[in-house]
Amino acid sequence: MERDDCHSATRTHPFFHELKMTRTQRIRGIILGSVLFPLRITLTALIFLMMWPLARLRSAGLSAEECSRPITGWRRWLLHPIIKFLSRSAFFCLGFMWIKVKGRCADLKEAPVLVVAPHSSFLDMVVLPQTELATVVSRSENTSLPVVGALLEFNQSVMVSRKDPESRRKAVAELTERLTSGGYWPQMLMFPEGTTTNGSSLIKFKPGAFLAGVPVQPVLLRYPNKLDSVRWTYKGTSWVETLWYTTSQFYTNSTVEFMPVYTPSEEEKKDPNLYADNVQKLMAKALGVPSTDYVMEGRVPVNKVGGLSLPIDSPARDTLSLLHQSGLEAHDVEAALVRMIDRCQSGAPGSKCSSEELASILGLTDAQTAGNICSFYSKDESVDLKQIYLSVSAVSGFVSFSTLLHTAFTLFDAEGSGSLSAEQLSGLMGALLGFPQHRTADLYSQVSDEGQLTEENLLRMLTSHPTYQKVVKEYLQPEEEAGSQLANGKAVNNNGNTLNGHGSIHYKKFE
Repeated sequence: MERDDCHSATRTHPFFHELKMTRTQRIRGIILGSVLFPLRITLTALIFLMMWPLARLRSAGLSAEECSRPITGWRRWLLHPIIKFLSRSAFFCLGFMWIKVKGRCADLKEAPVLVVAPHSSFLDMVVLPQTELATVVSRSENTSLPVVGALLEFNQSVMVSRKDPESRRKAVAELTERLTSGGYWPQMLMFPEGTTTNGSSLIKFKPGAFLAGVPVQPVLLRYPNKLDSVRWTYKGTSWVETLWYTTSQFYTNSTVEFMPVYTPSEEEKKDPNLYADNVQKLMAKALGVPSTDYVMEGRVPVNKVGGLSLPIDSPARDTLSLLHQSGLEAHDVEAALVRMIDRCQSGAPGSKCSSEELASILGLTDAQTAGNICSFYSKDESVDLKQIYLSVSAVSGFVSFSTLLHTAFTLFDAEGSGSLSAEQLSGLMGALLGFPQHRTADLYSQVSDEGQLTEENLLRMLTSHPTYQKVVKEYLQPEEEAGSQLANGKAVNNNGNTLNGHGSIHYKKFE
């Protein structure tokens, strides 16, 4: 998928990996795994137990202030080579017997940070022994894990909590300080994608490794094996399957390629996002895969288009699919949407409702289905009906987009001023797309005229601007009906509704 690809990308997105095996491979995996898996896991566990006290020894007796500086002296020259050897031994036991290295790892002064991609799974730590155990960035929650916490302390990793904004600010400050220390701190290693993928493309790089504006060394990590067992992604193969089928192979090939150091231009130093994008494109070209704008946002994979976050798994299309599976016909869905908008416009009891209330509005007898629909839109037990109504109406095709936008504009223009604020625009776009939108500043600045954002201007921008027009066409309208029942993997059911190959449904517009 190239950049700016929207909903059409959902069928082959990089956050899904399914291990494809022949029957022979599965049988061999079960037979070999029953012997190799327990043997290799036991040996690896023993090595980690050996590393645990050694890792703790490195900081034993040191004050918090001393631990906040690079640890030197005997604690480094004695313990560092031992931990490095044991780390490589652990991966050897897991089946990574030979690691092919291409190029040369740059020294600290050449490149204070190494950026590794693609990020495939937890087994990517196989790269660490090849980089002299470079310092990493890790979640603060990992410090409480046995052995892992000790190794992160040994590594003097930069810790960050994804849930705490203050923690993220402190981590950015610490990261920048280390990368600009002029060799005072050890070299760092980062996975700029920030999450694991199936390797079919490089997702958008996060700017963390590029904020300091220092040179970076791109590092390519490949697993050239017949059975692609190493990958572990958002959906698909579980981490247990990844570990089982990787350890059940006689050996697993891996290649670490150190590319030439990338020195940023003055423009890139001033713009970390530009710097990150250019390095992403360079690494994608070397890997022979596309560079994309996919990111993981709030543990949800999305595609970034024009500042908008488009969830790869559309909540609205998934909702229609569940309603169809529950036996609701087109007229049932339309009637339910009418009940929703009536409640939203009535002002009481409000647009928020529980899963039980949603089941009643939708006419569902199965409360679990309503609960599943709630989970598409919200992390708690209540859901905003405006989101469900607007997003589902958009993809069902019951009303035209201009009519739907008018309804949305009226709902969010609570004061009836005929203009939306930046915050109200974020809410409106979030409801249409079924996913919170926090970066609509560019859209607001393009649409607003002297601080006034009118419905007419917003409609014109969404339907005429090439970027937003593509979003509307591919994400806020029913999927194009197939010319035949089998075209594009779609089929038409007996009710005249169109289903695509992955189970979602859209209804024909009623005249």
